[in-house]
Amino acid sequence: MTLRIGVIGTGMIGRDHTRRIAQVLAGAEITALSDYNPDAARAVQADLAPNAKVYDKGEDLIAAADVDAVLVCSTGSTHEAYVLAAIAAGKPCFCEKPLATTAEGAKRIVDAEVAHGKRLVQVGFMRRYDAGYRMLKDVVDNQIGAPLMVHAAHRNPSVPEQYVTPMAIHDTLIHEIDVFRWLLDDDYVSAQVVFPRKSSHSHGKLADPQIVLLETAKGVRIDVEIFVNCRYGYDIQCQVVGEEGLANLPEPMNITTRKNAALSTPIMTDWKDRFVDSYDVELADFIRAASQGTASGPSSWDGYVAAISSDACVEAQEKTGQIIPITLPARPALYD
Repeated sequence: MTLRIGVIGTGMIGRDHTRRIAQVLAGAEITALSDYNPDAARAVQADLAPNAKVYDKGEDLIAAADVDAVLVCSTGSTHEAYVLAAIAAGKPCFCEKPLATTAEGAKRIVDAEVAHGKRLVQVGFMRRYDAGYRMLKDVVDNQIGAPLMVHAAHRNPSVPEQYVTPMAIHDTLIHEIDVFRWLLDDDYVSAQVVFPRKSSHSHGKLADPQIVLLETAKGVRIDVEIFVNCRYGYDIQCQVVGEEGLANLPEPMNITTRKNAALSTPIMTDWKDRFVDSYDVELADFIRAASQGTASGPSSWDGYVAAISSDACVEAQEKTGQIIPITLPARPALYD
């Protein structure tokens, strides 16, 4: 049976997920679209989903009889309400990050899903589906002994003027916050932020670069460089040091050239190009689980823990150099 999906939010990521389901993946079709700007939804309908119905309200889309599952790709402030509505309707829901804009909001989603008694929500932490990270996890789990340290970097060539210091956590580090928990099978117990010399390419409301130091329950020490005006490209680095060896996240596949007396390797500049394949795998996983009436992959609990951890990191930004404790509630049995 073909899974009938409704997409809420038809901006860049909503349009791309619609294209992915309509043209790349099997087992699903787009039957409904909704956006706060109806013209945007109709444009996606015309280009990619001619048989989809356009709804003025996301809540009406969720309630529609010909919608089996929901993709929430709207602005972050709307995620909580739409995900809660999907749970109330008993429909599997894929929610782009953040799950909610506050930890309290994410907790309400967890509570609703636990009360429902079955997983229905997958959060869009796509790095877990990246081939390189999956290779790295296999080595960490099986070859290098107990992890001791992680050295990582998240670099962007530039960011717009409206990007401010806390966004380095909520918009950038949030991916590392989730993927390291998955990679290490561990949770965080503290966060600290320190600021090196500020780049001249930054602006008055952005401290860039910055270094986030995390400690896990098992004692692993993690340092992450966030540098969002590095100029040279989009560069994701991760090295795990274990008791018996170390492992590096592989570089994206590319061609090395020898020309003009130089040996060179191209570096990507767009995050969408770096993780394009992981989005395909991520949504294929959602379609498989949603077709069975449930959800797989990163859970509401993962979204909630990411929110708690990122809030602690922002507090650490505001209290430069101080170690901020991260305290998590007991994990519900649903997410074991």
